[in-house]
Amino acid sequence: MTERLCLAGYGVAMTALQPLLRVKLARRGRAEPGYLQAVPQRFGRYAEAAPAHGWLWVHAVSLGETRAAALWVQRLQALRPDIRLLWTHSTATGRAAALPLLRPQDAQAWLPWDAPGAVRRFVRHWRPRLGVLMETEVWPTLVHQCRLAGVPLWLANARLNERSWQRAMRLRCLSRPAYAALAGVLAQTPADAQRLRALGAPPPQVVGNVKFDVPWHPDPWAAAQRWRQAWRLASGRPMLLLASSREGEEAAWLAAWQRQRAARPQPPLWLVVPRHPQRFDEVHALLRAAGLRVLRRSTALPAWTATPTWPPEALQADVLLGDSLGEMPAYYALADVALLGGSFVPLGGQNLIEAAASDCPIVLGPHTFNFAQAAAAALEAGAARRAADFDDALRQALAWCRDDAALGAARAGAQRLLQQHGGAAERTVQVLLQAWDAAPAPLPGGA
Repeated sequence: MTERLCLAGYGVAMTALQPLLRVKLARRGRAEPGYLQAVPQRFGRYAEAAPAHGWLWVHAVSLGETRAAALWVQRLQALRPDIRLLWTHSTATGRAAALPLLRPQDAQAWLPWDAPGAVRRFVRHWRPRLGVLMETEVWPTLVHQCRLAGVPLWLANARLNERSWQRAMRLRCLSRPAYAALAGVLAQTPADAQRLRALGAPPPQVVGNVKFDVPWHPDPWAAAQRWRQAWRLASGRPMLLLASSREGEEAAWLAAWQRQRAARPQPPLWLVVPRHPQRFDEVHALLRAAGLRVLRRSTALPAWTATPTWPPEALQADVLLGDSLGEMPAYYALADVALLGGSFVPLGGQNLIEAAASDCPIVLGPHTFNFAQAAAAALEAGAARRAADFDDALRQALAWCRDDAALGAARAGAQRLLQQHGGAAERTVQVLLQAWDAAPAPLPGGA
């Protein structure tokens, strides 16, 4: 009874908050127009009838989850091209990242706001046969409505850090029934599996992290390497990367760099790549206000496939601002060493496996709880080092750049890291195909 009352109260609150979602979308849409696309879908309303039913539905909330899902989805499609995919997302970057993955028989929509009416309309409209939620996206109303409609929900590449587990336990009248109603869980690590089981999830299968199966793209990597070699010949300066930086990190990095740069006779060129595109202009203004000579990737450089010729102004620049999407592998391949964004503020870090796939040594800040297993494995392999703060990170990165033997060992360690931890995408596909074949046809009309 308590859990039913808790879910009912949650549903009332989420329904009442829907006007605030419209305000938020309008505000975000000013910086990222993608948020203004198909807004009624956020509330489970569709202009046309669904083109089919019986979808394999994949929910990837944002960019990282979409890229991770693609690693197993493409394997699944090679084995079973007849299966139609419905992609859902919550962010504009996630939605844009999935567009190149869509085949003519596939579809894409926003995940609805987790209010009963919106979710019910979503399930009735699409009538999926099987749902796969990526990593952490367990929403109480969504799981409840899918159970009523007979849609099995799997949580894939599942992770749950200690902080999130404690928060979920405080709200266990909502979280326990939601996790308990899942059809299955594919966990990244034994620690994730233990915490998920404690929340009531069905016994998780530990299959590893699919992000270790990042594909090797020799052409873009080789092109970026040519640009890096051309840079060293033209300037003689190292190139360091602040990768996927989050709000507050650029200012902290800048303060640390200003304390140290006077002591550097040959300062590096910094690549600064903010995590969120709506902050590109803000970060550019911050760097310019500090008196740094800044170039923007979008206007100063041609495509990486062009002949590597750095413009004269680049040779005098302090910072190249990476104001582009989908080029992080190239940025990693350009850099001698990278600093991992999201790890110098208590946000848990970004995906460091991308750096390993591009042979880029990386310095981690103190906060990597979102990627604890990957961080520990990278440190053990010698592909990463740990820093206490940005001052420490700058010292370590610059020292690393002066030691060719250490850099070579770190790059070899990055390759070992990928080899030792790969295979999760294939294991995920095999389990989900079995779940697909066992799933019943959707109920007529949904929930």
